[in-house]
Amino acid sequence: MNPATLWITEDHATFRRTMARLLGTEEGLQVTAQFDSCEGLLKALDGSAKPDLLLLDVGLPGMSGLDALRLIKEKSPKTLVIILTVFEDDDKIFQAICAGASGYLLKTSTAVEIVQAVRDALGGGSPMNPRIARRVLTMFSKLAPKHNDYGLSEREKEVLQLMTTGLIKKEIADKAQLSIHTVDTYLRRIYEKLEVNTRTGAVAKALKEGLV
Repeated sequence: MNPATLWITEDHATFRRTMARLLGTEEGLQVTAQFDSCEGLLKALDGSAKPDLLLLDVGLPGMSGLDALRLIKEKSPKTLVIILTVFEDDDKIFQAICAGASGYLLKTSTAVEIVQAVRDALGGGSPMNPRIARRVLTMFSKLAPKHNDYGLSEREKEVLQLMTTGLIKKEIADKAQLSIHTVDTYLRRIYEKLEVNTRTGAVAKALKEGLV
């Protein structure tokens, strides 16, 4: 199996090189490009090569990571984006999740936590440290009153709830005592009923509308 390709966009050269060395030595991961600005990143995304996952800083010179995020997803919809930043205010977290970020980590995270977050995202998860995850849940729960349940069965609600905690498919299967094939079936039904196409979309809708 080919290694997952990673790009890093970070203006702090020492931190960027440290992340590249850390991730580049991990089995199954390969850092293939580094950028110190979103402008350089976006230009590279116009080419044929697209990364499997991008680590993206927020406070960059020129265009910020948050401003670039929607453009990144437009140019490369399949690229997973993990925000890696010093900022943890609610507005930035909310903007990042709504713009399509697959995860939100602080630069104070340990090397082990960052590597695990990358692997979790590549496995279909939505990595966040516990404090950030709690704030996201609180933010979305305050946004809107509960709407209809979209006809979700109790089992589908259970799977959806497990998704919102960041578990990947295998972990959902283990937790709910289901086969991975059955979890896949539930996920397809959930996406169809919620009228979304991605895991992030399903989780965002579930949290925003109080479905779990």
